[in-house]
Amino acid sequence: MSNTIKGLSDTGTGRSFRLPHIYVILFVFTAIAALLTHVIPAGMYDRITLANGRIAVDPNTFRYVDASPVGLEQFMMAVPRGLIDASQVVFFTLIIGGMFMVIRATGIIDVSVDKLTRRFAGRSVLMIPVLMLTFATVATLIGTQELALVYVPVILPLMIALRFDSIVAVATALLATTAGFAAGVLNPVNTGLGQTIAELPLYSGFGLRTLLFLCLTAAAIAYLMRYALKVRARPDLSLMAGDAAELEKQRIYVHDAEQPAMSFSKRQAWGGIATIGFFVVMVWGVLTRGWFMTEMAGLFVLMGISVGLIAGLSTGKICEAFNQGFQDVLVGAIIVGLARAVAVMLEEGQVMDTLVHGLGSLVGGLPSTFSALGMFVSQLGFNFVVPSGSGQALVTMPIMAPLSDLIGVTRQSAVLAYQLGDGLSNILYPTSGYFMATLALAGVSWDRWVRFFLPLFGIWIAIAAAFLIYAQAVDWIG
Repeated sequence: MSNTIKGLSDTGTGRSFRLPHIYVILFVFTAIAALLTHVIPAGMYDRITLANGRIAVDPNTFRYVDASPVGLEQFMMAVPRGLIDASQVVFFTLIIGGMFMVIRATGIIDVSVDKLTRRFAGRSVLMIPVLMLTFATVATLIGTQELALVYVPVILPLMIALRFDSIVAVATALLATTAGFAAGVLNPVNTGLGQTIAELPLYSGFGLRTLLFLCLTAAAIAYLMRYALKVRARPDLSLMAGDAAELEKQRIYVHDAEQPAMSFSKRQAWGGIATIGFFVVMVWGVLTRGWFMTEMAGLFVLMGISVGLIAGLSTGKICEAFNQGFQDVLVGAIIVGLARAVAVMLEEGQVMDTLVHGLGSLVGGLPSTFSALGMFVSQLGFNFVVPSGSGQALVTMPIMAPLSDLIGVTRQSAVLAYQLGDGLSNILYPTSGYFMATLALAGVSWDRWVRFFLPLFGIWIAIAAAFLIYAQAVDWIG
């Protein structure tokens, strides 16, 4: 993972126009959010505690309150506050970077990549649909888009060794988890919570959501395979072409087929077995114990230390590897806090609830034919400031569910509009912390990702619109 972070600040396109550094973009967004608190009236909903213990807005309690625009001192603290609020993702990113650098220092990754590359050299492109279907299925069942942070460091060396690029690696994880999460067939994070708030039978509408899952995933697989095949045939057409960090990754992981095959030492073999064992424990914890970033981060610390010792590293080497991994992903971890600063400003100025109230009023004023699409677009926009599936559900669904009764949209369709508006844009907006951290782990800059992703995003929007139009036309109730 050494030097992979450089792609965040160097576009390397060779063109006269370059997007500003991602720090600049997020700082500007934070400043705009602070200025909006001087323009948008302050407003507030009361909060209520749901049966499951979560705090949601009371849709009948909106009122305007005394203005509290963000001052210079509050703006000065936006980034530190953002880092504190997003600390789970920040430290998770750092620990993943450190842990994988330790595993790499043992040589286990290099030997594994060499063996897998030789085994799948003739059918390497088939790994993309296999991995994507696996990742998408996991996401649609347990709702953890953030697992992309775990997947990317694992598959990145392999994708580079198979003569694809870093975008193929990061897209395999991000596109698959997003397609699965957005469809939410049995996803407790968006479907389960949204339906609970909307007072719908839990996981009703299974059939249509399954079809949506297949359509979104198939479109993503086809789109990525087309790009991957183009890159392997013409490396100069890669969006990562000319990137210094990408060339370094190719130097490390691409081996000449004429070179002798690598093999595990006895200690490396035991270290590899231990690594697999830790991942099994992680899956068990996520599925049965409700583990999330804090628990997984703790497990990864133990994993780095244990595997390092088993594979023969000294304690000093393990510490140095952790430090190197922390350095490689530091920019990505800081970006998470910068992204959160935008929402911090809106919350400090008490205009977040006003925005939610305004979106509800806007949707309610649309012609009935476009009501479901209006809900989708409003959720798509709101996700820029609240890129959290559960957070968005608790803020918007208490308003959108009763509103749907008034404008001729079934509550089932309202939940679907929320799922799609939240899920699909999670890997577009730079305010999405886990997404930006995932790009950082792969060494892919945001502007390169946008160039890759925008055409597929348009395809996904069309698929989402078609499903919502159908749902409204048939008064879908599940």
